[in-house]
Amino acid sequence: MKARLPQGMGGGPQNMQAMIKQAQKMQEDMANLQAELEEKEYEVKAGGGAVTLTMNGKKEVTALEISPDIVDPDDIETLSDVIVAAFNEAIKRVESEASEKMGEITGNIGGLGLPGLF
Repeated sequence: MKARLPQGMGGGPQNMQAMIKQAQKMQEDMANLQAELEEKEYEVKAGGGAVTLTMNGKKEVTALEISPDIVDPDDIETLSDVIVAAFNEAIKRVESEASEKMGEITGNIGGLGLPGLF
């Protein structure tokens, strides 16, 4: 009994080599994109601009500026809330852009004929 491959899954050694080359190219593109994203900086302002936080693509804070106007010794809670909001927004931006850019590369996975890989 012969097994039947789904449409597009056969094609012999040339097709397999083409798929391997395409997968290797995608892996290389992903590594390059990851390095590029890690170097990018994201600046987020919170509290009406009273706090400015800068984070790189590795989710490392590279700068934090706090306006003296928001520093009130009797209301440390507000300052804490604004800083937390800035951190959370910066992390969302880093993750969102990384996900979007990686999706652009892996979105073409269907062309490899590898269903269910991503």
